[in-house]
Amino acid sequence: MSQFRKPDRQERRRFLTVYGRKAVLEALADRQMDCRILHLASSNRSGGVLQDILDAARAKGLECREHSREELARISRNGRQDQGVALDVYCPAMRELDDYLAALPAAPQRLLALDGVTNPQNMGMVIRSAAAAGIDGVLYADRGNPALGPLVIKASAGTVFRAPLLRCQTLFQASKSLCQNGFALYRLQSRGTRTLFDGQKFADRALFVLGGESDGISRELSELPGENLSIPMANGVESLNVAVSGALVAYVAATQKPAKA
Repeated sequence: MSQFRKPDRQERRRFLTVYGRKAVLEALADRQMDCRILHLASSNRSGGVLQDILDAARAKGLECREHSREELARISRNGRQDQGVALDVYCPAMRELDDYLAALPAAPQRLLALDGVTNPQNMGMVIRSAAAAGIDGVLYADRGNPALGPLVIKASAGTVFRAPLLRCQTLFQASKSLCQNGFALYRLQSRGTRTLFDGQKFADRALFVLGGESDGISRELSELPGENLSIPMANGVESLNVAVSGALVAYVAATQKPAKA
């Protein structure tokens, strides 16, 4: 029997499933991770790394469940790469955007979003920078962003399990909801009405959006009321990698927030 109670409906979206033997073993070895249930394919051969995984899970007192290969593929959502192993990890800082809006703090808020970013390494690095800078939330869309899989987790150096991710269906609808709740929209564009570094204050509730690697900000988001910000370039450089831009935005935005008591 598991030592953990069954999560309620709101908690379920705070879980990430790690898959692949190396990734699962690393997660089990991390004392900061709140690992819950180990899932195994009944067709797995015993011994080797699998035995190390079982030993680590049992040492943590985790529930271990066996499934058919097809059932495990549905749990991992990546039957080609899960290697017969998946692990449920609880992420306490992850929330639904609707839940965040229902309890919206009165204090200034800084949110970050990536519009159409498809490279998992870029996504993971932005999450890491945003968490380090103290951004209040990173919007993570089910459609339009890469899956929260091993590549995102690795690029974030494991920060994804502790980062304040705000899950939503689409970034466009999420941005509309935030604007309706008093958030000002700031889009990072090559041609902005002002630069990110001009020292002017941002709104107390601010959403910063960076565009994807190839297409930039989508037409839908470009048509929402908001302001365009640019990052000044020298020496003929036309653009920065989105992960670098994300780090700059995160730290500039966070510096305007009052220091925590």
